[in-house]
Amino acid sequence: MLTRADFLSLNFVKKEDFTGSHKGMRFLLRQETVDEEKRLKVFVWREPFGFAATPDEKKLTESFAFSEEGLAQAIAWMNEKHAAGLP
Repeated sequence: MLTRADFLSLNFVKKEDFTGSHKGMRFLLRQETVDEEKRLKVFVWREPFGFAATPDEKKLTESFAFSEEGLAQAIAWMNEKHAAGLP
């Protein structure tokens, strides 16, 4: 199970994408701006390939508030997708 301790600060994500993996699942966190609002966009997909080598249709994505609360929601969402076995 992923926890907050597994992630760097949101300040890191402001500068570049944060990627990682957990028991067969890979993930990417990225800052994006939607209607002048900063959002945390999260992608998850199955190993073994990296983000660029994995077709978009094999990735799940969700957007959260760019805040500690949004990160907590993102971690819960990633754990839920991992428990469900991903697509």
